Amino acid sequence: MREWFADYLDALNRHDLLALRELIDPSVKRAHLPSGVDAWIAELEDLFAAFPDWRWKRIQLVIEEDRIAAHLRASGTHVRTRAHVNVAEFGFYRLAKGRVVEFTGSADVLAQISG
Repeated sequence: MREWFADYLDALNRHDLLALRELIDPSVKRAHLPSGVDAWIAELEDLFAAFPDWRWKRIQLVIEEDRIAAHLRASGTHVRTRAHVNVAEFGFYRLAKGRVVEFTGSADVLAQISG
């Protein structure tokens, strides 16, 4: 599970949406967000367009059975305003067959910084 998360975080930091599709179940359920990998990828595309240098750093990882709890620090510079943003993120992932099937957390970055 630690290696899986390292691969996931690496794909995020490379902004590799094709690799991320392989790590996320097509019908992933996300609390308070639209379900499905297409919705998740679309949100990442929006984030990367607004913050081309966006990166995550793992602070803490807790693994229990088929679940991962992650505390991350994310940051980037907005493409238009040049404002630097630095946020804490907390995510809970449930995996099945090497893919995220459920996610909940504070990872709706665009809503956090615009709201």
